[in-house]
Amino acid sequence: MSAPLTSFTQRSAPHALALFRIVVGLLFASHGASSLFGVLGGAMGQGGTVPTGAWPGWYAAVIQLAGGILVMFGLGTRAAAFISSGSMAYAYFSAHQGSALWPIQNGGEASAMFCWAFLLIFFIGPGSWALDRVFFGEREQAQAPTAHQEPSAA
Repeated sequence: MSAPLTSFTQRSAPHALALFRIVVGLLFASHGASSLFGVLGGAMGQGGTVPTGAWPGWYAAVIQLAGGILVMFGLGTRAAAFISSGSMAYAYFSAHQGSALWPIQNGGEASAMFCWAFLLIFFIGPGSWALDRVFFGEREQAQAPTAHQEPSAA
């Protein structure tokens, strides 16, 4: 990559990560809200809600709503992303994987994508614009991958 492009991508990475985190959190929270409150098409797009306390649907919806909101705002980001990733791994293997091997065949694309997206957020951190930074300062800083640079021979 050229030096100006590399410099731009390195400066922009925490902001791009923050946008990624916000969009993923919003989409995930929308799934939870639809199942719990019957909004946005309702539970599984069929209207209605998931019965309170029903295993695993109601608990998954609570994780989706709470985890999505926390990740979206960047509050307790790593913990919320880890729990959200695990819930989506559970959803994929318990509800989808048994019917076919590939997510495109078994309807588990959303579960697989959310699982990996949250795992990425867990490892990389919240990026910029996170409430974690407001409340906890630089302990939970925006950490984006940086390009490997060779030492100069000057």
